[in-house]
Amino acid sequence: MQPFFERFSLRFSCTQCGKCCITAGDYHVFLTESEAQEICSHLQLSRGWFRRRYLRRLEEGDLVLASGTGDGCVFLSARGHCRVYPVRPLQCRSYPFWPELAGNARAWNREMRRCEGINQGEVVPLASIRRKVKACLEQDG
Repeated sequence: MQPFFERFSLRFSCTQCGKCCITAGDYHVFLTESEAQEICSHLQLSRGWFRRRYLRRLEEGDLVLASGTGDGCVFLSARGHCRVYPVRPLQCRSYPFWPELAGNARAWNREMRRCEGINQGEVVPLASIRRKVKACLEQDG
């Protein structure tokens, strides 16, 4: 059976509400070592300071961004904007076109309750969705 995004046209228009940047509970921003290095360079911080202040490892060994104030991402500003937007991790760049969301109608519709931009705006080109899903799968490797 084909994934949901292959069978139906998906619409998405980011409203910059910041709800996808909420990292409470089981939500984490996963990143690779190279993504961490890009953010560190962008912020012009020493590697040690950056690691202590902004990163942590989960029990399973995955590298994630540390929690910020409240439930927001550590890089979510008080105005609701990403402070590392030009170098944000793949997880952020590809949202909501993650394999587990775009591949399943139930998951897509459940995520719609969290993200007001899902099913809004123009139809996203299938090639764009495929690229994002593929990049996520390759990173999960």
